[in-house]
Amino acid sequence: MGTSGADIVIAGGGIMGWSAAWWLARMRGDGRGIVVVEPDPTHARSSTALSAASIRQQFTTEVNIRISRFGIDFIRNIAEWVGEEHSPPGGLSLQENGYLLLATRPEGADVLRAAAALQNGLGADTRLLSPAEITARFPWLDLGDVALASLGARDEGWFDNMGLLAAFRSGAKAAGVVERRDRVTGFEGRRGRGVSRARLASGAALSGGHFINAAGARAAELLRSLDEEIPVEPRKRTVFTIDAPNARAFAGTAPLIVCPSGFWLRPEGEHWLCATVPEDDGPCTADDFTPDHGQFEALIWPRLYRRAPCFDAVKVIGVWAGHYAWNRLDQNAILGPHPHWPNLHLMNGFSGHGLQQAPAVGRGIAEMILSGGWQSLDLSDLSVERVLERRPFCECHVI
Repeated sequence: MGTSGADIVIAGGGIMGWSAAWWLARMRGDGRGIVVVEPDPTHARSSTALSAASIRQQFTTEVNIRISRFGIDFIRNIAEWVGEEHSPPGGLSLQENGYLLLATRPEGADVLRAAAALQNGLGADTRLLSPAEITARFPWLDLGDVALASLGARDEGWFDNMGLLAAFRSGAKAAGVVERRDRVTGFEGRRGRGVSRARLASGAALSGGHFINAAGARAAELLRSLDEEIPVEPRKRTVFTIDAPNARAFAGTAPLIVCPSGFWLRPEGEHWLCATVPEDDGPCTADDFTPDHGQFEALIWPRLYRRAPCFDAVKVIGVWAGHYAWNRLDQNAILGPHPHWPNLHLMNGFSGHGLQQAPAVGRGIAEMILSGGWQSLDLSDLSVERVLERRPFCECHVI
């Protein structure tokens, strides 16, 4: 099959790919010449669709907090950004119950204190709570071993993940962006000069002036076609929907709880979502979406019951598995032009917090392509260079 051309070719039509496309079209005033290549427009197995759809301000690095500060504004005011015609009716159903991070050791409490000072200095509203103060708010929790907690009093919670994706996609396509149902399998070009074309699973190819790798957990596969490596791999996360009759009364006001014993929990209507990091956590194959059903009874429920005795009676009513695009180096995003391939731009390695970062990151990549530098936010701490030079830029709060 032959080669066709585009100004900008985006490999991956999940939240990152469509965010970049929307911002590029908005900044240029025209989406024509931008092609988003995505094999499954239903997104049945995308990290976007299979995420817990949450946003927080409680990060430990300034750049991630600034990304979230913009992200919450975009999510809260989606119709003002994309237009009423592209926004879901009523917006993105943001539920601001906050995140509650618990610390059971002195060093964990010290991390929460330092992080809260940084977050609040950048405009967040993170409250440090003693065990007595937590009990006053959430009396159903057992806090016998807790030294300190931090709670996002505003600008944290969960929202309509697919509504955000649909808003970007609808707005971009209305501006002239083309969606092509195919998969980018690799790139071709000359090192130092740039990528010349993207190879597609169909046998066709797309030439272009700029290329964006927004392939999620498969990002490293595309880089290997250029004999380049990035430390990004798929990590499977199994999420359980549970019904706990004795905890239903607390679901309306409960935050997303991150327990240092190794699980997170948040309400979903009158039910709850929860997950853990498997003890043998490591890479999985890109097509492994089989849930690990045994995790709930073996790992989550004993810890959950100790933390909240009202979860004494629990029934699993749903389960699914999704992938984190895990950055082995430092669990932070890898963003911007590749120094060996200057017209190839990476949006990779988000390690579980990509959905909430998509509005700011898509804007940043668009600015980089159109102006040659970061403009609205300085995202240089997340550069490709740090990865190639093996200089970790670590985020302590990875959930």
